[in-house]
Amino acid sequence: MNETQTVSTSDVNPVIEESWKRVLINEFTADYFKNLKAFLLSEKKSGKVVYPPGKQIFAAFDYTPFDEVKVVLLGQDPYHGAGQAHGLSFSVPSGVKPPPSLVNMFKELQIEYGYPLPRNGNLEKWAKQGVLLLNATLTVRAATAGSHQNKGWEHFTDAVIRELSEKRKGIVFLLWGKYAQAKERLIDSSKHFVLKAAHPSPLAGGAFFNCGHFKKTNEILRQEGLEEIDWQIT
Repeated sequence: MNETQTVSTSDVNPVIEESWKRVLINEFTADYFKNLKAFLLSEKKSGKVVYPPGKQIFAAFDYTPFDEVKVVLLGQDPYHGAGQAHGLSFSVPSGVKPPPSLVNMFKELQIEYGYPLPRNGNLEKWAKQGVLLLNATLTVRAATAGSHQNKGWEHFTDAVIRELSEKRKGIVFLLWGKYAQAKERLIDSSKHFVLKAAHPSPLAGGAFFNCGHFKKTNEILRQEGLEEIDWQIT
C-alpha cells in the first residue's frame, strides 16, 4: 500500500461533506491538488477576485452526499459575474436574475411539465433531492470565463465522476453539450444511464429544447425504485 492510500482523513482538512472527504481522500493529498491550492492562494494574494466565495466552492458536495447522488448534472465553469456563482452548476442564489442557459432549462421544464417560468434561479431544491450540480472547474476569476481551467480542477472532478461510476449504480448522468459529453468516457454505461443533449446556452440555437431529459430522468428513477425529482422551482 502506498503512502497516499494510508493517509488518514485527519491529515487533510478540505471543507467538504464527510462522505465525499472519505471517497476523495487521495485527491486531496495528490500533487496536482497541492498545486491547485497554491494557484488559488496566488490569485488571492495578487488581488484577483475569485468566484464562488471560498466557503461555497464545495457546495455541490455539501448539499448532495456521495450515497445520495441520483443524478449528475455537469456544467463547465462557475458563473463569472458578481454574486452569481454559489457552488452549484447552472444555479444562482435567490434574488439573482437567472442567466440565459438556466432560463432555457426552465423553458424546457415548461415544455415537459407546463411549469411557469420562475424568476428564482436557485437550484438548491434539486441538490437536496440528489442532483449533484457539478461544474468541471470549481472556481473562476471575476469577469474572466475559463480562467481557472487546466489548473487542476478537471483532475479532481474527473475523479468525482469515476468514483461515482465505480462505487455507485443506477445514476443518471445528464451531459449537455460537447464539453460535458467528453466526460462520458469516465462513466460505466453498463451500470449507469447517460442522457446527452445540446447545451442549453442560447448559442446552441435552441437545439436543447424538446430533449425531454427531465421527464426521462424521472422515468429512469421510477424504474430504479427511487423517488422522482420535483423539478419545479418557484
